[in-house]
Amino acid sequence: MQAVEMSLTVIVVLVLLALAFDFMNGFHDAANSIATIVSTGVLKPQHAVAWAAFFNVLAIAVFQLKVASTIGKGTIDPAIVDHYVVFGALIGAIAWNIITWYYGIPSSSSHALIGGLAGAAMAKAGTGSLVWAGIGKVVAFILIAPLLGFILGGTLMVVVSWVCNRSTPRKVDKSFRRLQLVSAAAYSLGHGGNDAQKTIGIIWMLLIAAGTLKTGEMVPMWVVISCYTAMGLGTMFGGWRIVKTMGQRITKLRPVGGFCAETGGAITLFGATMLGIPVSTTHTITGAIVGVGTSKGPSNVRWGVAGSIVWAWVLTIPASALIAAAAWWLGRFIL
Repeated sequence: MQAVEMSLTVIVVLVLLALAFDFMNGFHDAANSIATIVSTGVLKPQHAVAWAAFFNVLAIAVFQLKVASTIGKGTIDPAIVDHYVVFGALIGAIAWNIITWYYGIPSSSSHALIGGLAGAAMAKAGTGSLVWAGIGKVVAFILIAPLLGFILGGTLMVVVSWVCNRSTPRKVDKSFRRLQLVSAAAYSLGHGGNDAQKTIGIIWMLLIAAGTLKTGEMVPMWVVISCYTAMGLGTMFGGWRIVKTMGQRITKLRPVGGFCAETGGAITLFGATMLGIPVSTTHTITGAIVGVGTSKGPSNVRWGVAGSIVWAWVLTIPASALIAAAAWWLGRFIL
């Protein structure tokens, strides 16, 4: 890929903008990690975000950078990447995250970023600039991730109910209050591993386009550390507007249900991250929560709330793409 001429100032500004998106990602998606453990009363909110943030950052030592590679090379043609495309993609993703956070809608930061990349790329070079194989995987997992979460969460709830059917509710509640610390940690580990890598991929893409890195060269460690740290800090501040929606409005959760939802979601995230597939942590945990609720009977799920969340999923990629296209055009005048 031919390097694009960029000033050091532009590179620094875009790296900081990418880290701002990463912070917003953690802030926006904190509810995914903490909603169940807060709503079941296992941890107080301030302790829950610290717990989740720690395991977000710890993921740096667990997962390879396969998701970052997919974002950096497998969504849009690297040959068309320049500072305007990166700027447009980040503004599109950040803007959509702010809008959905304000209204308390648990949308996907991952899909906002994918939509932003696609919108900025198409604004510059048309649909031929998209890597359809990579985009196709992301779109497919809009359905697959929540479905896997639903199946795993619901199945675990049925199995646990069968195993514990002779135990008293008080004993079950006490045991799973402790076990939910483990499941929340596992989910936060998967969340950090998948989501922080998306920003790593963006910065990696930018540095190669600027000629700072050669094509095929590994991403610098300072990028990896910065992205995981920004994600953890964002989670520390927590997207409180979304916690109530995730934790109680979809279905009423007790510690045993929170454990099953988080464990089902964590298994899905671990698998996707190891395969290098960028998935939505929001979709995954929502599917798992609905699966847990449905296992106790369909009437235990507030399907109207779940339906409004699905509409946000459908709109995320096109909405962030439109904003990114406009930001790409604006960026040509201000960068």
